Amino acid sequence: QVQLVESGGGLVQAGGSLRLSCAVSGRTSSWFIMGWFRQAPGKEREFVAAISWSGGNTNYADSVKGRFIISRDNAKNMVYVQMNSLKPEDTAVYYCAARFGTAMTTSLGAFNYWGQGTQVTVSS
Repeated sequence: QVQLVESGGGLVQAGGSLRLSCAVSGRTSSWFIMGWFRQAPGKEREFVAAISWSGGNTNYADSVKGRFIISRDNAKNMVYVQMNSLKPEDTAVYYCAARFGTAMTTSLGAFNYWGQGTQVTVSS
């Protein structure tokens, strides 16, 4: 089993920054593709970013490309997403997710484990 716990959410003004963290416990995190997803009120959960086990391969949704940076520290079993130039439309609950394997994907259904989520609210 794998447990994921997100932290770092909060209220920020438009143009500001936040860094979300995801603590991974249970089976080693090194063999997982790690991802961040988000779900705004009344909308479906959507892909935000993903990172390969080595950290050498990343993928971003077009809506966050150039503003968000995903990273991981396998020694600490942590995954991060640095969110810059935040916009009100970034307001959502952000979820950390993990999937076994090496194939990068943006598909929500491909991820095996999920955290409980952390709220990010961006005021205009």
